[in-house]
Amino acid sequence: MSLHRKDTDSAFEGAGSKAGLEIWCIENLRLVPVPKSSHGKFYTGNAYIVLKTVLPKTGPAQHEIHYWLGNDTNKVDSAFASDKALELDAALGSCTVQYRELQGLETGKFLSYFKPCIIPVEGLYSSHQGHLNGETYKFSLLTCKGDHVVHIKEVPFSRSSLNHNDVFILDTASKIFLFSGCNSSIQERAKALEVVQYIKENNHGGKCEVATIEDGKFVGDSDVGEFWSLFGGFAPIPRDSPSSVQKQSDAPSVKLFWCVCLNHPGFKNAISISFGLHLKTQITTQGKLCQTGTDSLNKKILETDKCYMLDCGAEIFVWMGRQTLISERKTSISATEDFLRTQGRSTGTHLTFLTEGLESNIFRSYFDNWPQKVEPKLYEEGREKVAAIFKQQGYEVKELPEEDCEPFINCRGTLKVWRVNGDELSLLPVPEQTKFYSGDCYVVQFTYPGNERDENLFYAWIGRRSVMEDRRDAISHMNAIVDSTKGDPVLAQAVEDKEPVQFFLIFQTLIIFKGGMSKRYKKFIAEKGITDETYDGIKTALFRVQGTSPQNMQAIEVDLVSSSLNSSYCYILQTETFIFTWIGSLSSTRDHDLLDRMLELINPTLQPISVREGSEPDIFWNALGGKAEYPKAKEMKQCVEDPHLFTLNTTEGDFKVKEIYNFSQDDLTTEDVLVLDCHREIYVWIGCHSSVGSKQEALTLGLKFLEMDVLVEGLSLETPIYIVTEGHEPPFFTRFFEWDPSKANMHGNSFERKLAILKGKPHNLEVPTRNSWKAYSRETTPDGLRSKSVISNGLGRSGSPASSVSGSNSKSSTNQLFSSPTPIVRKLFSGSPHDESLVSAGSPAAEPRSLSQSAGFIQADGSGDCVNLLIYPYERLSVISSDPVAGIDVTKREAYLSDEDFQDKFGMTKRAFYELPKWRQNKLKMSLHLF
Repeated sequence: MSLHRKDTDSAFEGAGSKAGLEIWCIENLRLVPVPKSSHGKFYTGNAYIVLKTVLPKTGPAQHEIHYWLGNDTNKVDSAFASDKALELDAALGSCTVQYRELQGLETGKFLSYFKPCIIPVEGLYSSHQGHLNGETYKFSLLTCKGDHVVHIKEVPFSRSSLNHNDVFILDTASKIFLFSGCNSSIQERAKALEVVQYIKENNHGGKCEVATIEDGKFVGDSDVGEFWSLFGGFAPIPRDSPSSVQKQSDAPSVKLFWCVCLNHPGFKNAISISFGLHLKTQITTQGKLCQTGTDSLNKKILETDKCYMLDCGAEIFVWMGRQTLISERKTSISATEDFLRTQGRSTGTHLTFLTEGLESNIFRSYFDNWPQKVEPKLYEEGREKVAAIFKQQGYEVKELPEEDCEPFINCRGTLKVWRVNGDELSLLPVPEQTKFYSGDCYVVQFTYPGNERDENLFYAWIGRRSVMEDRRDAISHMNAIVDSTKGDPVLAQAVEDKEPVQFFLIFQTLIIFKGGMSKRYKKFIAEKGITDETYDGIKTALFRVQGTSPQNMQAIEVDLVSSSLNSSYCYILQTETFIFTWIGSLSSTRDHDLLDRMLELINPTLQPISVREGSEPDIFWNALGGKAEYPKAKEMKQCVEDPHLFTLNTTEGDFKVKEIYNFSQDDLTTEDVLVLDCHREIYVWIGCHSSVGSKQEALTLGLKFLEMDVLVEGLSLETPIYIVTEGHEPPFFTRFFEWDPSKANMHGNSFERKLAILKGKPHNLEVPTRNSWKAYSRETTPDGLRSKSVISNGLGRSGSPASSVSGSNSKSSTNQLFSSPTPIVRKLFSGSPHDESLVSAGSPAAEPRSLSQSAGFIQADGSGDCVNLLIYPYERLSVISSDPVAGIDVTKREAYLSDEDFQDKFGMTKRAFYELPKWRQNKLKMSLHLF
């Protein structure tokens, strides 16, 4: 569906050509552009159309249309706004998503355009005067609801309007009061302070006092007395407040209707079909809604020449096929609005209008197995194909650098690599640091210079063919090393073939061989009768060369068959007597340069035989077991969308995710746990005041997020997960924000921080100590874990003398008492071919306090038993209990056992237990699901 230029309102001329917001107000049934100085100021008697345009780095512009209806808007203007939104969509090529926004019930996405808030103005907008006729300043009492986006509503200036659940702003001529209900959250109070700042700047010219009033404080503060005097004196606020939260159904029934115009030529036929299928119908004044007769929803149900309504309870979607007319779309929208009125649905029901091919993530989530969008964008595909054609014709095409491959940290830092080898963790010498085996697991520590301090980045790298025990221990060992490292480093897990770009950049050069050196791997293949493919420098092997520059290049050993070839890459084929370099027809000169460099590293002794694709000798194919088909088309790189930020809420064991739109650094609130979904990797950001107690727990939360696949993008459980803590954000994380380092170094909770900014006070509040970030507390660390860095690998990295490599085999007993892998390992690798006879294990909780801090449990010298503690049965103390005990110190679950139960479970007394090293205590507790 499209419109000719003559059919488009002149007010839409040039709309959507620039990034940002464009707003039109409906005045006397015509569109009036709203100047930028008035953006965010909405009048209750008007309807508005808001166009949000995003111009991505590649591909076409992205548009979203919202039409906003004030509480006093008449029906004519409301219908006009709906029609004009459709007209704007058609003018933009029917490639927008449209939303209906009602005053006070706006979507989070809409409110995110107008931070910190929208405060509707009573009356009508006038394009001539630009303000409400006769508008004067007056006292107002406002409620603020929301932690990342806030809904503002003016309520009667009366004591009865106050309650314990919400945050209120009382705006007077000389002072602004913020009243915080005792049940309101810190985040809501902090967000309300942003609104106070907004009112102070816009209504008072920045010149007025600000006072904060806490619910429950009655005396001792002049501001408190002044606040209550405005209400005629203090009186208790009733507990049965008018804003009590009403529970809504967590799982609303989803129903699909298809829409038919009453005057459509095919209407009679549609009626006969609908009655033939025994479909439920809903006749409206504008059209007919026919409920489909199926309970399971599939994309194939949606026909391109029809419109559909998906009723999801609190939200309704109207899906419009590409082949529908604008009149049919208008009818379907009118029919849906009539349906809401006749059914007596809540005014808070959100309406979203989608065109075929532009379905939102939420909409797609209601359908079974909605096809993934794996095709690259047309712009990217066209550019790649043109480049490939020129290459095949002999022209040299210069490729632009890939932004995702830029280093965001100093990659000339210090690198240390350990291989998991049975019960040992072996520090690799310099020549072996850049040589991995697919049957092994490794722990990587990279130390690089940051701002005024060295920063540490850790990876647990998991080989595709590694055994489960090594995978489990890699993460456990990584946590143990982190425990012995100063600062608060960034942690990540990376699975072979799914490594993040930053992982390759710190190695610069990496070769991944088949086989493995681990004792457990060797034992596994021997027991299973599997041929040992471990590369020894002599065997025939085929390597795929990949990368973007000499600072980011890899050679991956692939299966020794012709089907492993790909025209987009270069390869090295090595046998005992000769070595070939194979150049794919679609490879670039950059690939050829990397091929030469890798050849020097893999086998610098043999003279290579260079062959181009299509001119291979028979001996080449014979080494690969014969010629066979392989991919010859240009390998397209999927366009990576902009990242999405989500809050994670794990209250009472429930796991909920909510997206923060148009996010900024200010959305990283210290009480929250957030996930930044960058599609190729995710970052779990942990605020200092959040409830998450360990990085192991944060890894588990990251895995749960991957399991949910909120964006319905087909996220793999092997997607790299970074764990980032507040105040220690690495540059490759902060690049997604307009980062202000001073904000990252502020102390106190979010309310205290915002209040300090508002009052212009120095940020000298104390930040809480996060000892609990040490995922596994250890009193001692093997010497091998403390050994200094190895010498330079020839790529400019600094290091210590080679003598520091001695003693690299560090015996680790941290895993001897494990009865099962931790949840993060068990879930992450549940698809492994070696995942046999696994049992569930409880999630590690926060790190126990040191003995000197654990007053009431046992004295620091071990001369005491647990005192003054209630006793509970083991079944209720276990982390997997169906009836868990509430209100206990979850880091000391074992202390609540009776002496008899403790002896029975641990096989020792409490005194003997607390004399053990901390890591040994944690391991025992984990094996009993008490950690």
